[in-house]
Amino acid sequence: MRFALVFASAFAGLAALGLTACASNSAPAPEYGQPSAYQEPIDTYSRDEMVEATADFFGVTAEAAASALERVFADLGRPVGYIAGEELSAAAGVGLRYGEGYLTLKGASEQHKVYWQGPSVGFDAGGNASRVFTLVYRLNDVDRLYQRFPGVEGTAYLVAGMGVNYQRADDITLAPIRSGVGLRAGANMGYLSYSRQRNWVPF
Repeated sequence: MRFALVFASAFAGLAALGLTACASNSAPAPEYGQPSAYQEPIDTYSRDEMVEATADFFGVTAEAAASALERVFADLGRPVGYIAGEELSAAAGVGLRYGEGYLTLKGASEQHKVYWQGPSVGFDAGGNASRVFTLVYRLNDVDRLYQRFPGVEGTAYLVAGMGVNYQRADDITLAPIRSGVGLRAGANMGYLSYSRQRNWVPF
């Protein structure tokens, strides 16, 4: 798999740089485009819609999907959209994560291709491939997604075999739900940068 081989090369070459990049909090977030003329409030997905979509995406029961979503809905309410995709990650103290998927907004006529990449620092080691279903909140302009989203401290948890954590920037909150992440959801800190095109340098 070309994606996996290139990912492994990128991880080996950039792991040493990741610690320095993650340790610095002074790096400015990438700029994103100006808001478009589309400013009308957009529809939101109901809990039942998200339970069905999550269950179908991960191939789990509706009960398991509902358990994973219960706290997210209690904390954040109804999302305006979601990103469904896959990612590869690896870590040896310093970690790297690369993913890709499609953004779907409620009521929108088209999907948007999204890539994400970023470093992490923590007490985890190893590598894994995961499916990722990310709930999206307070996004009224697609351009605003393409920036750096730090993790929100203290929000990582594991329910029904799926790890959930929150990322936040400019009043936009993302809630990635990952399958099979084990303790990695709560054992590292870092950020993810979302972009329109693949960027193998995650800083």
